[in-house]
Amino acid sequence: MRANEADKPDKRQYRSTNWREHNKALKARGALTVWLDKDMQWFAAPTGQRGRQPTFSDAAIQFCLSIKCLLGLALRQALGFVQSLLRLAGLQWPVPDYSTLSRRQKTLHVQLPYKPSATALDLLVDSTGIKFLG
Repeated sequence: MRANEADKPDKRQYRSTNWREHNKALKARGALTVWLDKDMQWFAAPTGQRGRQPTFSDAAIQFCLSIKCLLGLALRQALGFVQSLLRLAGLQWPVPDYSTLSRRQKTLHVQLPYKPSATALDLLVDSTGIKFLG
């Protein structure tokens, strides 16, 4: 026996006795439903200040960053995913570019509370903001 093996705790083996439920729970972990409200304010309202006005609303930026955090994607990958979601939803909205998201994420704080669940995750995006259900 090597010296470092004595320091390691015993590995316990967990065995599933109900494979049907186990497989169902594993499949549910990967399920994601995204609900997009077509009345969501994607474009930013004028700020009334001098200078260039923001193109995208905070909700649009938060949606892109939430997808990035939720799926563990790099920023550019998240943009491609959001572009695909918008296209699938039939929305002709432009997606913020990489530099816009990089700049705006410094001031916009996105928090995703961890809620373990055996069911699918629903991502609801409406005019009041982003909600995670499931």
